[in-house]
Amino acid sequence: MHDILAITFPIYAAILIGYAIVARGWFSAADMRTLGKYVLNIALPALLFKAVASRDLAEIFHPGYLTVFLLGGLAAIAVAFCWFTFAASDPARRAVATLGSSCPNSGFIGYPVMLLVFPDLAGIVLALNFLVENVVLIPICLILMDMSKDGDHGSILKRIANILWGVAKRPMVIGLALGIVVSVSGISLPSPAMRLFEMLAASAAALSLIVIGGSLFGLPAKGNRALATQIAVGKLVVHPALVALVVVALPLLGMTLSPELAVAAILSAAMPMFGIYAVLAQERGLEGLASLAMLIATSAAFVTLSLLLLWLT
Repeated sequence: MHDILAITFPIYAAILIGYAIVARGWFSAADMRTLGKYVLNIALPALLFKAVASRDLAEIFHPGYLTVFLLGGLAAIAVAFCWFTFAASDPARRAVATLGSSCPNSGFIGYPVMLLVFPDLAGIVLALNFLVENVVLIPICLILMDMSKDGDHGSILKRIANILWGVAKRPMVIGLALGIVVSVSGISLPSPAMRLFEMLAASAAALSLIVIGGSLFGLPAKGNRALATQIAVGKLVVHPALVALVVVALPLLGMTLSPELAVAAILSAAMPMFGIYAVLAQERGLEGLASLAMLIATSAAFVTLSLLLLWLT
């Protein structure tokens, strides 16, 4: 347990620092949004580029991991959608609950955790998670949210195209794509350039946790606590359990996965929901529900991640 706390304590200590500096007024909520933009648009793209560009593509592309994370995520979406069809009172709540139950925070929390557990694999795991989440899982959930609107929404293909185009324009996607191009082409970047990317990437882990903590301050603690708790349980318990089932069944598909990557996949699914969850839920007027679910999940993850690490390691 001492070894497990050596991993989880620094993560949550940094989150607590972020919460405290906003609570004391040293930084504002607007400052946290600005720092979050830096992490999303500069630090994490640099990290993804460095992690991919500095390795041969064969080292990065792990079909077994992608299969596990993809099928586990799709199963989480399906289970959450079915459950919240009965537990939620309307399609909008069902869509928001499904989004929160199946899309982990791989960048702001997952990467710092992986950096402590599997430092040599952390960048690769982030790239693989990011690929699955942004190309498949998040677009599916956004389509569900879009379909929960009242009225005519036009062609489903057009909505899908708009969502995918929005994903393609993100700096993290561009960083990942450029890294793949460099890796495939065999281009060797000058060492000063790589040191620049290493310096920017090094700022991602700690700052992302500070941003998460600062963003939690001021979140409403009122709302549908029963539904918010169910969303948190879906994210912290059901999603990783489904990924673990896929890991067990993977040999039936004729694939293999190293023990380290199997643990990384399950841990990645056990992260709280991603940071912009409440922002996306705001489009349906459900930011209070999403904020409460995120607050519960992020707080409870200290216990669930510690127990999961104890079991897996």
